[in-house]
Amino acid sequence: MPETKEEVAPEAVAEKTPTEEVAAATNGADTNGHGDEAAAATNGDSSEKSDDKKEEKKEDPPKEMRAIVLTGFGGFKGVKILKKPEPTPAAGEVLIRVRACGLNFQDLLVRLGAIDSPPKTPCILGFECAGEVEAVGEGVEDFKVGDRVVALPEYRAWAELCAVSTKFVYKLPDELSFQDAAAILMNYLVAYIILFDLISLRPGKSVVVHSAAGGVGHAIAQLARTVDNVTLFGVCSKSKHEAVAGLYDHVIDRADYINEIRKVSSDGVDVVLDCLCGEECNRSYGLLKPMGKYLLYGSSNVVTGETKSFFSVARAWWQVDKVSPIKLFDENKTLSGFNLRHLLHQQQQSDYVRDCVDKVFALWKDGKIKPVVDSTYALEDVSEAMQKMHDRKNVGKLVLDPAMEPKPKPATPAKTKNKKQASEDKAEEKKDKKSKDEKKEDKKEEKQTNGDGDAEKKENGDGDAAKATNGDSNGTEETEEKKESS
Repeated sequence: MPETKEEVAPEAVAEKTPTEEVAAATNGADTNGHGDEAAAATNGDSSEKSDDKKEEKKEDPPKEMRAIVLTGFGGFKGVKILKKPEPTPAAGEVLIRVRACGLNFQDLLVRLGAIDSPPKTPCILGFECAGEVEAVGEGVEDFKVGDRVVALPEYRAWAELCAVSTKFVYKLPDELSFQDAAAILMNYLVAYIILFDLISLRPGKSVVVHSAAGGVGHAIAQLARTVDNVTLFGVCSKSKHEAVAGLYDHVIDRADYINEIRKVSSDGVDVVLDCLCGEECNRSYGLLKPMGKYLLYGSSNVVTGETKSFFSVARAWWQVDKVSPIKLFDENKTLSGFNLRHLLHQQQQSDYVRDCVDKVFALWKDGKIKPVVDSTYALEDVSEAMQKMHDRKNVGKLVLDPAMEPKPKPATPAKTKNKKQASEDKAEEKKDKKSKDEKKEDKKEEKQTNGDGDAEKKENGDGDAAKATNGDSNGTEETEEKKESS
């Protein structure tokens, strides 16, 4: 039988039902149309979020404050008002919005670089400020935002904001102003410790006070008056005698104070409080009675000029006699010294100092002491304030106020002369320019006049030419007539 090949029938192509076609069309439309829109919308949202993140990542520029910055040791040119980043309180610190700052003689020593362990420049100056607590650091419990305080930081006080450890911050009595607080704290604290802890002032004693009209001089006199029957000798320049006459029993000029005191008390005095140093150490020591006490708490004699003088520093210390304990033993005398900055920041006696501050404020509440403010300056005028203290012209405390408007700077005579000369020169220039312009105008008019004359001449020339032409034509006509007649 012949073999028969079976043809394999082609597979039947599945026909899509109308329902399937609609579904496919719908899926295609969703994928290609709505799917793209959804993706675009998703991308748009993500781009917006990324933009927001970028904006969040952009940090705001740091806030700035005004501060008195020492840019270099020496004269007043190194003291400048600059913008500095606002500080933030670290753990155990408070941030103070400064309302008043105290100016002290040790600030002049820092500017000169004549202080022990001077800071690295640039640095913010100032050891004393009063204001309000604006923020507190971690772990601070004794202070809260809004507290009225006064502080003794080691530098950084002369600024609109100051971050200080709570160990050096003290709450103010409610009625005490910021200005008076800045005038009281350091001066009366020094005076209190000297009189009642180091000297142990008692009734019947006599005390000599150098720089009697200064901030500490006023504080010593007022606190000494809380002890009965104390005789006070105030040593200062003659121009200040009237200002302190009511504080001291005897106001004496510095030029001849040894003889003047001997006239009143021939056997000497019980206490000498010296903030000058140098040769005054020896002269003052010679004034002491047996059992007398000499105490040094400053060295203003080191400051003799606007800039640091190594000669003046060396001389101030070289002039001091080297007193041995054996001499003190033989003469029954006492030598001592006091440095509040060292006591607080190097010798860590903050608890003792806080107790003394509380006693000073208690005396103020009782009306037994009252700060004397010589004058107040804006931060921008700190050089003027320093100059006044440098010249020993202040009577009482000098205070800086960050909110105070600076004084307008008067024009110097040289600048005034230059301006006047400049205005005169300008007037001369205008005058010269005017005369030049007038000359130009005259020349222009002259040129125009000459131009008109030339035009007239030209016209006359043209007339002569016309006459010549007419003459030629007449001659020609006469010749032709003669020819015809012949």
